[in-house]
This record gives sequence, C-alpha cells and structure tokens, in this order.
Amino acid sequence: MIKDFIQLVREIYQTDEFIPLHAPIFSELDKQFVLDAIDSTFVSSVSEYVGKFEQSISDLTGAKHVVPVVNGTSGIHLALHVLGVDESCEVLTQSLTFVGTCNAIVYTGAQPVFIDVDLQTMGFSSHALADFLQQHAELQEVNGKQQAINKVTGKRIAACVPMHTFGHPVNMAALKTVCQQWQIAIVEDAAEALGSFIDNDAGCQHCGTLGDMGVLSFNGNKVITTGGGGAVLTNNDQLAERLRHLSTTAKTPHAWEYHHDEIGFNYRMPGINAALGCAQMEQLNKFLSDKLSIAEQYRSWSEEQNVSFVDAHVHAKPNFWLNALLLDDKAQRDQFLQETNDDGVMTRPVWQPMHLLPAFQSAQCSMLDNTVQLTDRLVNVPSSARVI
Repeated sequence: MIKDFIQLVREIYQTDEFIPLHAPIFSELDKQFVLDAIDSTFVSSVSEYVGKFEQSISDLTGAKHVVPVVNGTSGIHLALHVLGVDESCEVLTQSLTFVGTCNAIVYTGAQPVFIDVDLQTMGFSSHALADFLQQHAELQEVNGKQQAINKVTGKRIAACVPMHTFGHPVNMAALKTVCQQWQIAIVEDAAEALGSFIDNDAGCQHCGTLGDMGVLSFNGNKVITTGGGGAVLTNNDQLAERLRHLSTTAKTPHAWEYHHDEIGFNYRMPGINAALGCAQMEQLNKFLSDKLSIAEQYRSWSEEQNVSFVDAHVHAKPNFWLNALLLDDKAQRDQFLQETNDDGVMTRPVWQPMHLLPAFQSAQCSMLDNTVQLTDRLVNVPSSARVI
C-alpha cells in the first residue's frame, strides 16, 4: 500500500525528486508586484498594496473589515485583546491545533482550556463543549451582564477559539448556539482556511466570518503566502476600529506629532508582504482548483486501497489545504511516515496535542478521546498546488 501511495504522489507531481508537504508557488507576477513595491519606496504598512490586499481578502471572504497583520498568531492575540481577554480569563480551544493558537491565548495572560474535536471535521466539538460547560461552568451576573464562570477556577470563560483544521470547516452553527447560550465570544482560527466555505441557512459563508472575529494566515506553507502575514476579519465596526488602532501602535492621527493614547502593538502588515499577497490572490482560483484535483486523486486511491481519506463533511467546502489519511493505528502510521520520508515523499503526523506540551500540561481539559485517536492515526500528505 505504501509503495503504491509513493507512486501515486510521484505521478501527481511528475518528479522523482524530493516532494515537500506544501511548497509556495511563485510566478513572474509575484516578482513584478514585489519589485513595484520596492521601487515605490513605500515598503512599510503605509504602502497602497496593504489597502489593495485588504480589499482582495474582503472580496473573497465577504468580511466587511479586514485588518492585515504580521502573522496569524499576532492576529489571534490582537483579536482576544480587543475582546478584553486578560489574566482574569480563560479561553476555550482545541488541543488538536498548532501551538500558535495557544501561544496567542497565553500572550493575553489568560489560560487555555482544551476541548475535544469531532472526528469528522477534526475541529472543535460543540457536543464536547456543551458537556464541559454543563459540568464545569455557571452563568453569573457581573456588572449587569451575564458571564460564564468556571466553577473550578472561578475565572471568566471569555472566548472560544475553534480552529478549521487543515482547511476543513468546524460545524460553526452548532458551536455558535452553545457559545451564545453561555455568552462566550468566538474568534475563529481560520489560519488554514483561506478559500474554505460553509453552506448554512445564511448562505455560503467563508470560514473566519461566522464568529465575532476570524484570523487568516499567509505563512509560507499556506494556500497563498505573503512570506509572513495574517489578517483579522470582522463585520463589527467597533471591533474593526479597535483592531486597526491597536495594530498600529495605538498612534492617534496627526500631521506630525507622535502621540499614542494606550499600549498598542506593532502588528500591521508591511507593504512588501502585501504586494506579494496581491499577486498571490490573483492566482488563488488556480491554486484552489489544483488542490481540489489533487484531493480527488487521493480520494480515488484511498477507495481502491480501503484507506480512510479525510474528506469534506456535509455543508462544508474545504480548500483541502493539507490532505490527510487516517491509518489503522499508530504502528501503521509510523511505518507509513518512515517509508514515505525515506523515499523522498514528505509526510507528517498531526501536531503533538497541546495538552501534552510542557507549557500547557496543567491546563484544564475535557475528555480528549477523539484528539488522541486522530493523533495516533492521522498523516498529512503532499498537498502543494500542481507546480512545485
């Protein structure tokens, strides 16, 4: 089975050379836009390319406001900070995520609480969340507002950060119902989900636009890249104003004076990165089309080999950022990883669950049975758009 898989990947990418997990694709258009930004000398956040990039992301996602930042982690940190998350708070997230999600929570002073994922979506489970809150939380009135309080720690449960794993959308409708009942804000970690949509009663909505805020990443290994970069999405005018102000060091407008009215962050995306992003966005449809075609080939192969392929779930239109297989157990997973990598076909396991990392071993958790199962069985396979 493993040798057949290696042959399939080499046929997809038409090479006997090393095949990476996910490589960026650059064209002459990318070089042209970046050189234009350099020639303009406006390479910082005042570049016109920053505004153009904002608009292109807004056009794709339907988000009313887009605030480009230096990376996805800073975007999550900024979004949580704007919501007032601090050391008196806890933030619910999934243990099956990239460490940046949890690092951003800790930057605010808050503590993460880990909730299990659904097997099908690999994302935050509304059922696990409802069970956890029923058992461990209560609503209390604080300053005239209802707040969810953790009965174990006494801290306010301020926010929930679901992550759209590998571009597969979380069941946001069910999650929002639970969070609204408990007065918990939602910041979607949509770092991997550019081009992923959810079909629901409100129509087809882009991941990152269904919560209070959502965060995208444009790291070098994402669907498009700006080198380093991210963006915070929101449809809330007041939140957008705060995001923009705080991401640019909280500087107040003035013709020449440097006045900063509160502690801010130097998180605004530079113009060179935005220029690259503008060029990449012009090629996004081709990237997504290629990735869908590659996913279809993995799906067909998996059906023939009786291997589980992580596919789209009902009402979801994923971007198939990273394709994944579910093998029988950890032993088969490890053998698959060994033989493919030995043959120059890069494959990777899912991240080590956050609750097992030294920094988060004391965090409160729900039952994490699905997280453990996916960790033992899942393998990511090469998923670059066609040209490498």
